[in-house]
Amino acid sequence: MTPETRTTKDHDEIRQWVESNDGVPASVRGTEDSDAAGVLRFDFPGGAGEDELEHITWDSWFDKFDKEGLALVYQKTRADGGGSTFFKVVADD
Repeated sequence: MTPETRTTKDHDEIRQWVESNDGVPASVRGTEDSDAAGVLRFDFPGGAGEDELEHITWDSWFDKFDKEGLALVYQKTRADGGGSTFFKVVADD
């Protein structure tokens, strides 16, 4: 089976994928500035955790995502057919 990877800017699709994998929106600690979230990430169980990531609201996450013209590349399924939490936040070309 081939892994299924998608690229999207759709807020509902992103939120549904993250929440279906028990993730929450986050930013890398120490990268934020006074009025914006830092480097965007998601915190999934077994991932980096709150030592490295700060949980933020979906509104804050999407505000930065949209202002910076970003897109999400994520893997819906692994080669073995199981769910995946692999993702990258990329510039939308």
